[in-house]
Amino acid sequence: MITLPIHWAEGADTSFPLPTYETAGSAGVDLRANFSAEQRQSGVTLEPMARLLISTGLHLEIPKGYEAQIRPRSGLALKYGITLMNSPGTVDSDYRGVLGVILWNAGRSAFHIVHGERIAQMVFAPIVQAQFGLSKTLSDTDRGEGGFGSTGTY
Repeated sequence: MITLPIHWAEGADTSFPLPTYETAGSAGVDLRANFSAEQRQSGVTLEPMARLLISTGLHLEIPKGYEAQIRPRSGLALKYGITLMNSPGTVDSDYRGVLGVILWNAGRSAFHIVHGERIAQMVFAPIVQAQFGLSKTLSDTDRGEGGFGSTGTY
């Protein structure tokens, strides 16, 4: 378990609970849409094939050596075609801005997002940084340079 300092962005609706794990086996925490005061009553409509950056109203301090992965919520994806444009999105440990979620409507109907709606989930993962060394050759493998579909399955 990691300790994660978190605080509300200026103007955020602080009446919502902070992210929590819904069950003992949950891998991620739900993130909520946290609109500006002007949009709280009306919400936002996401038209088909459109994308929007939705604020969560949160600032995070992710420990060095970790990332936060922002992932779609399966229910929104299945029922409405709502997913993330860059899934999973990565939040680096040195980012201190407001956490936003790029929602994309891949469905056929407009989708209305209300203030406080659970829009994505956040999972924390350790990261390993690589050091690159230029080489004239790479080791051989059975696969070699075989790319998409090279194993005979798609």
